[in-house]
Amino acid sequence: MERSGQHILALDHVGVSYAGVPAVHEVSFALKRGEIGCILGPSGCGKTTVLRAVAGFEPVTRGSITLDGATISRVGNTLEPEKRRIGMVFQDYALFPHLSVARNIAFGLRGIGANERAARVDELLALTGLAGNAQRYPHELSGGQQQRVALARALAPRPELLLLDEPFSNLDTELRERLSLELREILKRAGTTAILVTHDQHEAFAIADCIGLMNAGRLEQWSAPYELYHRPQSRFVADFIGQGVFVTGKVLTGNSVAIEFGNLASDVPMPCHQGCDSCGKGCAVEVLLRPDDVIHDDDAPLKAEVLRKSFRGAQFLYTLRLPSGREVLALVPSHHNHAIGEKIGIRLEIDHVVAFGPVANLPLPAAAQPVESRAITGHSH
Repeated sequence: MERSGQHILALDHVGVSYAGVPAVHEVSFALKRGEIGCILGPSGCGKTTVLRAVAGFEPVTRGSITLDGATISRVGNTLEPEKRRIGMVFQDYALFPHLSVARNIAFGLRGIGANERAARVDELLALTGLAGNAQRYPHELSGGQQQRVALARALAPRPELLLLDEPFSNLDTELRERLSLELREILKRAGTTAILVTHDQHEAFAIADCIGLMNAGRLEQWSAPYELYHRPQSRFVADFIGQGVFVTGKVLTGNSVAIEFGNLASDVPMPCHQGCDSCGKGCAVEVLLRPDDVIHDDDAPLKAEVLRKSFRGAQFLYTLRLPSGREVLALVPSHHNHAIGEKIGIRLEIDHVVAFGPVANLPLPAAAQPVESRAITGHSH
């Protein structure tokens, strides 16, 4: 792959096999300098294998990996990890217990003078919020402080790329949320290009500029977080990211679909599971409704019964039963405290219509009449 000057890291149809059994299939993505990417997915999906291939711990059995325009992995030729100018932060931080914070950070700074090394350590202590902790030892630090020491040590040699393997897995939920934002801020201030591996989509959304969702060794989608949530390219992505339910729809025309709420209009053709682009002949589809698509409106003609509710401080997450018996989710401001069994008015506000072919032969809805005076315009996939 030629040096492009645009992307510092590029994976081109990368495959990795163990004992002849493929673990990663045809993975391709690229990162620009200073971007933070995330490989997200459930356990066993291959995300850590991809990270290890980038680090040089696993040889590729297909495709290639380039870093700053130079090929570092291709079939039959794997550049040694220590020659890749790649830093790593591991799940357990791997700090040296007998070394102080300052000496842990300085560990990878070889071949430079003592004054330059001390200045770099001081710079990283300040960057990571550890100033005043230089002479403490790992066992004297909190889990969050230990994580920042590991990050500072990895950043010390100014790597071309930083890899982070589930860096918050040992921390409690509240600390993980706070450190996710801190980590992004530290990496951005340092101008570091990084890849995070995690199974936690909240971490991914808080930290990453681009997210790749993996499933069974394949990269389902590589997109900005907004695109991944609002424009999922597969049913797996739509199911994995965020919350939501699928309701049955019937294609009316190439750009409209009927669901129980009414008729939705899309500026992208509706999918057709019969193989054509948009037949408009009543094909069944399933339309994704996110909780933020369903709006509580007392004046709306469509009423739904409150089945369950989860208090989230500023909002309730309501599970609502439609007249057909199907269920949807709705996020409602918490001053609207409705009782279980109460019926409330709801309507849709959809910016992006997301629809896929049905996974089963579900009954089609009767031809719906719009429950609002306007069609709901959006995008389908």
